[in-house]
Amino acid sequence: MLSTAGKMKRQRLGEMLLEAERITQNELKEALRVQSQSGERIGSILVERGHIDAEELLAFLGRQLNVSTANLYKLTIEPSVIEILPFKEIKEYKVLPLANRDEGITLAMVNPHDVSVIRDLEFRVSRPLQPVVVPHYQMTAVIKRLEEFGEKLDKPFNGAELERINEQKRGVDVDLMDLERLFRALVAEEASDLLLTAGVPPCLKKDNEIKRISHSSLTPQQVKNYAQDLLSAHQREEFEREKELDFAYTFPEFGRFRINIYQQRNSVSIAVRHIVEIIPRIEKLGLPSWIQDFALKTQGLILITGPTGHGKTTTLAAMVDIINTKRKCNILTIEDPIEYLHKHKASNVNQREVGIDTTSFHEGLRHVFRQSPDVIVIGEMRDPESFAIGLQAAETGHLVLTTLHSNTATSTIDRIIDIFPPQKQQPIRVQLAENFLLILNQRLIPLKDGGGRILAYEKLANTYRVRNLIREGKTHQIRSMLQQSTDDFISIDQSLAKLCIEGKITQESGLKFCDNSPFFSELVSRGMAR
Repeated sequence: MLSTAGKMKRQRLGEMLLEAERITQNELKEALRVQSQSGERIGSILVERGHIDAEELLAFLGRQLNVSTANLYKLTIEPSVIEILPFKEIKEYKVLPLANRDEGITLAMVNPHDVSVIRDLEFRVSRPLQPVVVPHYQMTAVIKRLEEFGEKLDKPFNGAELERINEQKRGVDVDLMDLERLFRALVAEEASDLLLTAGVPPCLKKDNEIKRISHSSLTPQQVKNYAQDLLSAHQREEFEREKELDFAYTFPEFGRFRINIYQQRNSVSIAVRHIVEIIPRIEKLGLPSWIQDFALKTQGLILITGPTGHGKTTTLAAMVDIINTKRKCNILTIEDPIEYLHKHKASNVNQREVGIDTTSFHEGLRHVFRQSPDVIVIGEMRDPESFAIGLQAAETGHLVLTTLHSNTATSTIDRIIDIFPPQKQQPIRVQLAENFLLILNQRLIPLKDGGGRILAYEKLANTYRVRNLIREGKTHQIRSMLQQSTDDFISIDQSLAKLCIEGKITQESGLKFCDNSPFFSELVSRGMAR
């Protein structure tokens, strides 16, 4: 029995989970809100929302209450054991006999420190009781199930069977939106992504901000059901093995989508991106007209860089469309997955998807020279082998376009070089210095009026000075040169300052995305003072 002091010192379950970084402050806050409305225990709410699983809940309950635990969904209990107590008392006290041994009866309880209940029941059965703690939601489900059996059990209680029944009931939710409605909402709202995660309603991502659809929070089983509907039998096997999967999916009536299904906290999450069939023109994207001059070069390396979700793939597709329209050549792409479908225009466009047409970027690139390409488009550079082949292709008379995750144009150079082992870095440095044409680093910045986003970019074109600085390992000096603002060098700070001075974005937004905040602020103040 805990003393009064012991009770006062006992840490709350939510605080323990928060301290252990198993849940976030927002997840706890939302669970507490639901608790105030429903009266359900906080641990049960967190399991229901997919933030923790049953085993985690039991581990923390055992630690909090300093008693043994039991997962009712993992047990099979004989009728003779359950009938040690009348069902009326099982229901009233929220208890369940689990085992009858010489040393006493193991009793599942929601509150194992309720001494008065233990004394009453020990008096009734004339046996010592050994309490173990179980989750409130499991005890509620078991009592409801026993009520369905009636007064007399004619077979053992099977916890696993009850869990399956409850999951099926949760999965068939009359308020659950079908996939087609969700995908149509993604298209109608002109959002970039649809996000399906246990514990929150379906979400749309528009202008890099989350917007929750008016819907109840999804359960882990509901998201799992969505995933099952999207996956083929072969893809289900691959997902079970790899715990994440990328693929494309088509609703013939309204569009194609890129889908990533992944596992998190023992539940499934889904990210869906709408693949726009019409390839935007560079003017609509806000790209400068000089981008066309680089796209129509016949040899060299062009890198489109920036963070995830800032339009790199769309810029790449617009440049390929320029080549497809104005040159008569053979274009070969390797993408994961294919997002924009290019029709043959003046050029031939051969699009290969990783996982369907080739096993990996590296494998696809190994054979690329035998496919007579004039232009090679690599969806994303990911490994040293791909970089090496891409540089070799640029060096041997091909135009190579690719994307890369990096924060600035100059950090792109360092990242490419650093991906190779030290003994290979100098030859790669020289090869890159000789063959890259352009690094375009881009950001999509929220418009001041809230009507979408606008492009800001950093341009680094290869010139004699840049070539020498890269070859000599003095990449850091390029940034100071970028601030001089010539036709060949435009820094992200100058691009952001221009948009700010023109009144298209706020200064606060510019500060979030700039590289050198004092330099950006100085440019804005000088421009606004004119």
